[in-house]
Amino acid sequence: MLTRTYIHVPGVTEAMERNLWFQGATDWETFLQNPSRWQVNEPYRSALLHELGSSQEAFLDEDHAYFAGRLRVAEHWRAYEEFRHRTAYLDIETDGGTLITVIGVYDGHEVHQFVQGENLDEFPDFIQEFGMLVTFNGLSFDLPMLGRAFPSLALDQLHMDLCPTLRRLGLRGGLKRIEQTLGIARDPDLDGMDGWEAVRLWQAYRAGFNSALETLLRYNREDIVNLKPLARLAYTRLKERLCRGL
Repeated sequence: MLTRTYIHVPGVTEAMERNLWFQGATDWETFLQNPSRWQVNEPYRSALLHELGSSQEAFLDEDHAYFAGRLRVAEHWRAYEEFRHRTAYLDIETDGGTLITVIGVYDGHEVHQFVQGENLDEFPDFIQEFGMLVTFNGLSFDLPMLGRAFPSLALDQLHMDLCPTLRRLGLRGGLKRIEQTLGIARDPDLDGMDGWEAVRLWQAYRAGFNSALETLLRYNREDIVNLKPLARLAYTRLKERLCRGL
């Protein structure tokens, strides 16, 4: 979907983008092969010629920051397929206040967890390897918390926040409610747990109950692993809706 996108070019609207698709300019390469063919007014034609050349270079270089800076955050989902191999599914746990206790990252194959007092300081270097983040309510919660915890960390990745993204598809409520609606299962032992239970587990761990940390990490793991099928569903349905009628 990313290479079919034109709205990252300054001044180009979704209506103009769709008009280009209807004319047959369904991707950057097609547009650039014969730019005079397409009915688009100046200064937009010149802007497209300039920006699409740069976009192709950025795409080949996997320059996520280029696209993150040019697409509205609500449209970052368009880059999911192209950056799926460099996507981090991320969720944090806290002490109920300002302290991050656990950061969980699922790279699509393996779970990585960073724990306060153990290896949390390894997170900044690790996350920079990724070009896209998938969260649930991360724009409002996870990223601001991470920004305060790691002030020098530049979280310049593309970002699909599934909370507002799924809302566009009529799926409302918290993560667990949406999972239940879609039939995505969790470990029965963790059924019913929520963020406040995660806070209590951390408190129990700090009080000397090591098994509480194991349960907390299992809970965090479920959160991040389940983001992957939700991201795929969101991408597929939004793409189908956007391209309907073409």
